[in-house]
Amino acid sequence: MANIIKESSTRIKTGLVLIIAMIIIGYIDSYFIMWALFGTLLMISISEAKKLFQLESDSIYVYSALLWFAAYFYPTPEDLIFIVAIGYASQLAYKKTLDKKMFLPLFYPTASFLFLLSLYSEYGVMTLLWLLVVVASADTGAYFVGKSFGKTKFCETSPNKTIEGVVGGVVVAAILGTYFANDNLHIVSAFVISIIVAFASVFGDLFESYLKREANIKDSGNILPGHGGILDRTDGYLFGAIVMLVLLRVLG
Repeated sequence: MANIIKESSTRIKTGLVLIIAMIIIGYIDSYFIMWALFGTLLMISISEAKKLFQLESDSIYVYSALLWFAAYFYPTPEDLIFIVAIGYASQLAYKKTLDKKMFLPLFYPTASFLFLLSLYSEYGVMTLLWLLVVVASADTGAYFVGKSFGKTKFCETSPNKTIEGVVGGVVVAAILGTYFANDNLHIVSAFVISIIVAFASVFGDLFESYLKREANIKDSGNILPGHGGILDRTDGYLFGAIVMLVLLRVLG
């Protein structure tokens, strides 16, 4: 019991520090600072992804750093993922020495961070807040609704998730997401985007759970006391950001 209380206390303290940091960075609202923040998180996430994918080569750091540097200057950063993929494929075909697992961190989590950067550059910091509200409320809502009413298991990958919890979380996310959505959006578009992004975040969390089970590890890392690794905290956002950017370009 003492360990549970201590872990919860540590988790809360870490969460408060993260919230304060996000408020400060959001208030400053600097493209360079946001780019530097996402880049730092990306490099840590790649370190965690290497463990999940059992990738041994360290050259992934060099390629990712160069990609992120280029993303600062390129107007649609997510396009660069295909340039790097072509480079990987060309090297693999020419030398036959490239580890095929190098492609995996390119798509998870690198692509998602590029979409996050594009989401910020195209729609501003308030859209990141909207994404934060949708993903966080979907996760929190699913937890409390699942604990209170959950009976039907959602899937084998995550036995603790229930269908009732997932639906409840998505409903909460849809309501709060619509309230925090961009002002220039029609309420119907805001509602639809919030629902779909909430569902995407559920599967983002599920995908990371799957990867951890396949790698036989509990957490992706230990950099965040009480929370685990960066991927443990950002999994829902990494799926949600991609879906939100695509939907905003269509419905915004």
